[in-house]
Amino acid sequence: MSDSLAATDRSRLRRAHARGAFDRETVNAILDAQPLCSVGYVMDGKPYVTPTLQWREGDHVYWHGSSASRALRAGNDAEVCLSVSILDGFVLARSGFHHSVNSRSVTLFGTAFKVEDPEEKLAKLIRFVDGLFPGRYGTLRPDHAQDLKATTVLGMKIAEGAAKVRTGGPGDEEEDYALPIWAGVIPVTTVIGTPEPDARNLPGVELPDHVRDFRLG
Repeated sequence: MSDSLAATDRSRLRRAHARGAFDRETVNAILDAQPLCSVGYVMDGKPYVTPTLQWREGDHVYWHGSSASRALRAGNDAEVCLSVSILDGFVLARSGFHHSVNSRSVTLFGTAFKVEDPEEKLAKLIRFVDGLFPGRYGTLRPDHAQDLKATTVLGMKIAEGAAKVRTGGPGDEEEDYALPIWAGVIPVTTVIGTPEPDARNLPGVELPDHVRDFRLG
């Protein structure tokens, strides 16, 4: 496995080349830090984008949904585009043109495939749940056969795509630094709130460690 993704005509950055990255370390770190993604499909010759959760296993990325989903059916054995974005801050400059955001993102291209083997699909779903909440799957009611039948898992090899990262303050025109205008960065962070128990939890059921200690990334 190469240490970098392929830089192709559709994955290379047309502008701000310095913000682009093709190394797997950067790509993997962004995928692992943000489970929420958007997947683009083509159905009946028209583009569709759907939000879902993704998880990475080695050099593959996976996502899941209802077996009745038109998008997932259209994505099987078809070209798709998967994107993950993390907003880190609003960058306020001395002109509207130079306003920006600090962010980390990954865009991947490839052919999606359906995980057909039931045992492999179950293993992927266990990895998905335990990847977010370590040890949780073993505490749950075992999946019914219908649960698995109603769920589709798609995967894609992480081979073509790029990361894009912006950090730091505004980049103004040199003469604009003499203007009496406030400029800088408003940082943005994701805050994990206090867990809210289901009203129908049985008496005496304690908050598990994987909920109490939950973190992203």
